[in-house]
Parts: sequence; C-alpha cells; structure tokens
Amino acid sequence: MKDPKVLNEKVVDVPLRNIHKHDVVIVGTGLAGLWAAIECKKAGLDTACMTKLSMPQRSHSIAAQGGTAASLGNLEEDYWEWHMFDTVKGSDFLADQDAAEILAKDAITIVREYEHMGAPFSRTPDGLIAQRKFGGHVKDFGRGGPVLRACYAADRTGHVLLHTLWQKALELGVRFYTEMFAISLITDGPKCAGVVTWDIKSGGLHAFKAKATLIATGGYGRAWKITATAYSYTADGQYMALRAGIPLEDMEFFQFHPTGLFDRGILMTEGCRGEGGYLINDLGERFMKNYAPEKMELAPRDIVSRAITSEIEAGRGINGGPYIYLDIRHLGAEIINTRLPQIREISIKFAGVDPIHEPIPIVPTAHYSMGGIPTDIDGRVWYDGKSQIFSGLYAAGECACVSVHGANRLGCNSTLDASVFGRRCGIAIVKDFANLEHLPLEEDSAKMAKEEIEFILNQKGSIRPEEIRNELQTGMQNYVAVFRDEKGLLKMVSIIEDMHKKMKDMFVSDKSLTYNTTLMEAMELRHLIAAAEAVTYGALNRTESRGAHARRDYPKRDDENWLKHTLYFRDESGFRFDYKEVKITRFFPEERKY
Repeated sequence: MKDPKVLNEKVVDVPLRNIHKHDVVIVGTGLAGLWAAIECKKAGLDTACMTKLSMPQRSHSIAAQGGTAASLGNLEEDYWEWHMFDTVKGSDFLADQDAAEILAKDAITIVREYEHMGAPFSRTPDGLIAQRKFGGHVKDFGRGGPVLRACYAADRTGHVLLHTLWQKALELGVRFYTEMFAISLITDGPKCAGVVTWDIKSGGLHAFKAKATLIATGGYGRAWKITATAYSYTADGQYMALRAGIPLEDMEFFQFHPTGLFDRGILMTEGCRGEGGYLINDLGERFMKNYAPEKMELAPRDIVSRAITSEIEAGRGINGGPYIYLDIRHLGAEIINTRLPQIREISIKFAGVDPIHEPIPIVPTAHYSMGGIPTDIDGRVWYDGKSQIFSGLYAAGECACVSVHGANRLGCNSTLDASVFGRRCGIAIVKDFANLEHLPLEEDSAKMAKEEIEFILNQKGSIRPEEIRNELQTGMQNYVAVFRDEKGLLKMVSIIEDMHKKMKDMFVSDKSLTYNTTLMEAMELRHLIAAAEAVTYGALNRTESRGAHARRDYPKRDDENWLKHTLYFRDESGFRFDYKEVKITRFFPEERKY
C-alpha cells in the first residue's frame, strides 16, 4: 500500500462546469419537495428538483410505513380539533398552535388530494380509505380511547405516497436532476439566488440560478449508531442554512422511535401497535401499564421509548439483554399478511424471526428531528429565526421547523407535515413569485462549495472519514440518546471538539471528482458533526425535560423558564443561543399524562 502522504501530494482543482437557470429550484425529492414542485409547475413556473440520489424514488419518504394522519371520520367519530389537540399535547405544549391547526385542518384535503391522484390506500369493506390507531391519537380532547385516524396503505404508506407524487410531477413536466449534491446556497445578504451542487456523475460544480430556492433535504439520523433513517440523512440542508447565517431551531429535540429492529435499527412501524401489538419484557409483562396505564402501547413515542429503555436498564430486557419484544402473534396470519406484510418480510430477512410465530426483538432507534431551519407557516425561511424573511429561500419537511411538532412528534404526523407544508410552500412561492428577482451570479458564487471539496481532497492527513464517523455515531448513541445528563453531554462536547481537530487531519485517497463516494461521505460527515454539535449544545443548554428531551438531572418540565423555542447560531467565531415565544392560541399547557 502506498504512503498516504505520497497520494496527498496531488493538488485537486474543482471547476465550475455549468450554470442553469430556472424559476424555482427544489433541493430534495421527498414528499415535501414533490408537493411544492407540483404546485409550482401547475402555476406555470419553470420548476426543477434535484437529489443527490440516483433517482427521486429513493428519497427517504419512501421508508414511512404506518400511515398519514387525517380526521376523516370514515369508521368512527373524529374531528380536526381533536387531531390538533393531540398534536399540541404530544408536542409537550411546545408546538406553535397556528401551525398545528393548519396541519390538522389541511390533513383532510391532503389525503383526498392523494386519493384523487391515484394513491392506492387500503380500503374498508365499503370502499372507504382504511384507518388504524396510532400512538397519541385519541378521542374527545384526550378524554377517550385511541381513535382510528391513520390513513394507510398496508405498511408501505410512504412508498405509495412518494410514487403517486413522483408520477404526478412527471406528468406535469417537472425537471429532475439526479446525483447532484447540493453544497452551498448562493446568497446576497438575506437574499437567495440559488444553489451550488457537485455533479456526482460527471464531476465539477454546477450553479443553479433561481428566483425561489426550496430546501427539502430531510433530517440527520445518521449522526447516531442505531438509526431507522436512510444513509442519505446527513443534515445537508441544515448545514447550508447555518453557513448562510441562518439559525437552527429546537435542535435539542430529536425523537427515538420505540421499535427499531434490534441491532439493526430498521423501523418496525407503530402500525404494529396500532393493529393491537404488545410490548413484552423478560418477565412476559406488558410493562406499559407501569408508564402509560390508559394508553398502554399507544402512548406517544417519547414515553414509550423511555419506558423500553428503563426496562432494559432495570435488567428486564429479554434474557437480560439490550432489547425487548414486540409481539404481534395474536393478530393472526391474515392480518399480518394483509396489513403488515413488509414488517413480516423485514423480520424474517434481517432478524430470522417470523412474527406470525415468534415475537420481534426491538430497541429504540434514532428516527426524527423536530427541529431545523426556522420558517413561517408558509415555509418562508426566517433569516434571524424570528421576523426577518430570507428573500427567495424556503424550507419544508423534516429539515424545516415550522414548529408543528414542538418537543415530540406524533406518529403519522411526519408524512402529513411534509405534505401539508410542502404544498403550502409551493403555493407561497407562486404567490411571492412576482415580487422575487433573479439576482446576478457573482464570480465567486461557487467559492464556498469549491473550497469545501478542495479542502477535503487536498489535505495531507492520515485519518480516514469512517474512523471519525464511527466516533461521532458511538458518542451520540451513548450520550445524546433517549436519556441525557450534564456529564454525558459534556463528554460529547469533548468528543465533538476532538473531531473538529481530526477533520483537519482527514485523508481521502480517491482524488477523482466522479462517483467519489469517499469524498461524498467526508462532506456528509462535516454536515453531521455540525448537526450533532447543535443537538448536543442545545440539550446541554435546556435544563428541563420536555418531550423527546429527557434530562435525568432535570427530570421535570419547566414552563416558567423553558416554554420557549431555542435558536442556535453558528459561525467561525463560535455559537450562541437566542429564543422566541411559543404561539399559544387554543390549548394552554397542562400536565401531560397518558
């Protein structure tokens, strides 16, 4: 093997190969990005979508399993007001209630739009859209039992919804650019002129000039070792926003899904429990009776994840091990094969367990970010996080924070959030378009992207990206997971500071610009470290427990001091926090019990 220092003697220059011009450029091709693209294209705007993946249908929205929430009332009484209350209560009263009201109201329209586009939902015997129970979704402002609200297509709902939108976008003529890795925004103060990308296929940089730019790049679950998220979930949009001077909101709130396949993290949908599945400890007990006696397995995800972790820490994991059982055997083969076929397939292939005959080993898995790029209710990005709009820049989906989820997201509100606010983003872009402008591209528009790639390729270090990534993921898994405390968070701060030093000694042996997966992973690693830093400092700063943020050293919710949103600013000089009020319109904070 050649000496790494010899390989590093080669100096790489990254050229700007092409400049594209569109009315609207959308980074990301999941549910949020495609909904916005459809609305823009329907209005006659020249609309382009880009993805770093090989095809739009590989966007992570496709992994959603259980359903999308809407108060259709097809099978029993339900109202959008109930859905709104459940969303606000589930958020531990940190959700902005104007956004929660829009989510619950627009859900009904969204599901009907999907149906009219041809989405093949599962059906009732009468031909209506089938609905199942989901955690935290209940009747009569929480005074009743679980309600049938999750509209589903077996356990492949995300697959169905994403393909439906993609086909509609193709029909309308939306332009798609694949294997384009967005690296930096083109900005002029608080104005956005487009985005610069690395062309993974052909090498070199491309500048995309647009009046409106939408970030819809998803989350950053790959910062943890055990995660249900795709390999592409690496905080790309959040990183671009930070470097443009935009803060990130409520980053301390990251959700662990209760039921990830043990040692793999692959999602075992909440629909398993919605259909009547049990959670069982080593004593054979349905232990949720000790944590959420009324709602049991259908309590919100943060509560269930803490319960599972507590059982494991108390030595009641299966055979004393680090997992418990998800048991759906009693549902019978017919229900499992018709409503949960993918769960059975995944269990057999990845755990060697047939859930018709055996329980499934599960453990909480890193899943979803409630925080992100701050926006108004129409997806316009706040430059200061509060009141100043970043002209021409929008964000939607998991990368954004309209704060509809607050401190904890309810199941089935993710596909809904991406759909509702992606659509609203598209409508807002159409409305704003006449007042937007094509800003001139400066000679150094691609400078930031060029410097990032050249920095990585021209370093003469000895540490490989995967070594640093493993350190990041292990640290986040150990110290910034379901439970947190000051000692562990400070340990993670130390790890992050050490990783910043190691990044300057990183070594990438492949110096090519085409299909260089190691270069891609090195850039993604920088993005993940930035996101992990925001999460860790945010968790250390918030001295209370609320929703998915559970501090063992501050176990109680503190509305007097912490009923507010966190804004995290980061630049070369360091980081700082600012805050803004939670919007309360209908439901005032109360003790959160299930």
